[in-house]
This record gives sequence, C-alpha cells and structure tokens, in this order.
Amino acid sequence: MATTITNATLTVTLKESITLNGANMGGTNTLTIANVDEIFKRIVTCPGNSETTLAHFHSSVADGTLSALDIDDVKYIRVTNKDNSQSCVLSLQSDVGEDDSSADESASLLLEAGKSFIMGVPNDGIGISDANANLVTDLVDLESIVIFTSSSDAVDVEVFIAST
Repeated sequence: MATTITNATLTVTLKESITLNGANMGGTNTLTIANVDEIFKRIVTCPGNSETTLAHFHSSVADGTLSALDIDDVKYIRVTNKDNSQSCVLSLQSDVGEDDSSADESASLLLEAGKSFIMGVPNDGIGISDANANLVTDLVDLESIVIFTSSSDAVDVEVFIAST
C-alpha cells in the first residue's frame, strides 16, 4: 500500500510566564521532532475507582490491540488531566525483560487537575528500582501507560503521542 501521508515536523513549545519583584522569571523552551508521520490522540473518560490503559508499546503492533504503538517509532508522549478539580494517578508500566510480555514493574505519580506529563521515547526510556532508592541508569522499555482514579468520579484525560 502506498501512503498519502506526508511527514511533518512536530513543534512543542513550553512557556512559563511570571514576573517576580519586577523581574521576568519565566522561560520558553522549544522542541522539534522531524519526520512525524503518525499521531495517536484521544480524550479518554477514565471511570471512577478503576484503571484505564491509555496506550501499549510493543515491538510489533500486529497483535490487533487498538492502543498498541510501535515502541521504536514513538518519539513524544504527553498525557494531560483535563479535569478542573480532580487528580488522578499516572502509572508507567515497564517491561523489564523487553520481550513484549506484560508489565514487570510500575512507577506511579500524581497527575493533578489541568497538569501534564511529558516523556520522550519509550524504548529504553524508563528505569525503576525499589532497592535502597539507588539511581537507576539501566533503562528498559515502557510497556504501557495506565490511569487510576481513586474517586468515584470519572476524569477526562488527553493522550497525545507522535511517531516517526
């Protein structure tokens, strides 16, 4: 099949704007990613008191999972909590064996209302250790991103993933 998609450059701009005591203390940082030819973007309503998987990362996406993305092609990941008051837990599930099996370890963080989490490549993109809080430099694959809502209320979450 011949594609009709033309690669493009993704531009991401992060801007903080604040003046303290008359001095500009904000900043602007811009990232560009060339040759993007796939975007995975959706807003997901994550039901209360449950886990919702936003995306899976595998070396092959032929398994038929709608949220499966080619781990070697993904270059940028953003997850934003679109709720105006409720936080949720963002869990990064890692595949320590890097064998496209299920997740072996998990790191979780609070994603407050209106805030975003940004990550680069999932391939050898995360390291987790619960042993003596040592610095982890041997990174492994991200297997999936999961949202947990501890309240009975649902939370809307936006996921944006760019691949080359």
